Amino acid sequence: MTAFVIRRLVLVGVVLVAVSMLVFAITSILPGSVAHLILGPFAPPEQVKALELKLGLGDPLWLQYWHWVSRIASGDFGRSLLMDRPVYPLIAEAFARSLTLTVASFLLIAVIGVGLGVVAALRHNGPLDHAVSIGTYLGIAIPEFFWAIVVILVFAATLGWLPASGYEPISAGFGVWLRHLIAPTLTLVFAHLAHVSRLTRSSMIEVLRSPYVTAAHAKGLPERVVVLRHALRNALLPTITVLALDIGRLMGGIVVIETVFAYPGLGRLLVFSVQSRDIPTLQAAILVVAGVYALANLVADLLYAWLNPRIRYGRSVA
Repeated sequence: MTAFVIRRLVLVGVVLVAVSMLVFAITSILPGSVAHLILGPFAPPEQVKALELKLGLGDPLWLQYWHWVSRIASGDFGRSLLMDRPVYPLIAEAFARSLTLTVASFLLIAVIGVGLGVVAALRHNGPLDHAVSIGTYLGIAIPEFFWAIVVILVFAATLGWLPASGYEPISAGFGVWLRHLIAPTLTLVFAHLAHVSRLTRSSMIEVLRSPYVTAAHAKGLPERVVVLRHALRNALLPTITVLALDIGRLMGGIVVIETVFAYPGLGRLLVFSVQSRDIPTLQAAILVVAGVYALANLVADLLYAWLNPRIRYGRSVA
């Protein structure tokens, strides 16, 4: 397992290097000049040329990439072109807010999704199973922005329980901070719950029909022990993959949610950097999202091995 972890960590590094090359290449071929963005569209050509030389924009592309990735490796993400601030604090603040939203949503998705899937599988072809199936179909078919509108109309506009948008730090009070967090969290849960519950249900139904579960029942083991210890442990294997990918999707795919709710997280910062062509901020934000995806998949592989001891990585099984 140690060798497997090392190999996976090396692959994570390779993926991040490949993503950095792709991001740098794409942002480098965008029309316009960074010097024009800094000095303004009416800057004299000689000033633009001097700034380009100062920034190293006249160097070969591979040399520009090497300088950029060397600074990234040392923790220097550059300066925001629009806000004239170091990029690292901007990314750190936005990442912390998005991480809070992601963790809260992920925990609810995992607990409720797995719970609904297990209950539906145990009541296979019953009214509760049909209700869960219909709910999952609706959850998969309806896009995130629709759920955002529903949450705003119901909980903010009609009931007045939650603010429609915005963000308050926890220093403003735990209750105020929590009320601003609930609406986007509920939206993300509604949008991603269906995949987890449906996959858990299908996998659980298949496992409950397996011979070793039948043998466990024949031994007279309690139903709770059979379901939790023998069936659920193996049924969760495919669900883990979806949950791991959900971490990356929640972290990098909350652009719509953060925009709708005016939540100042990583997704909204990413949109802002694209609109304003703030290249250093855009590059750093994409690298952070890619890193979250890569680490989430690494965690999924490790959980696979923990839940199923028969899995052996890096060697064949007779």
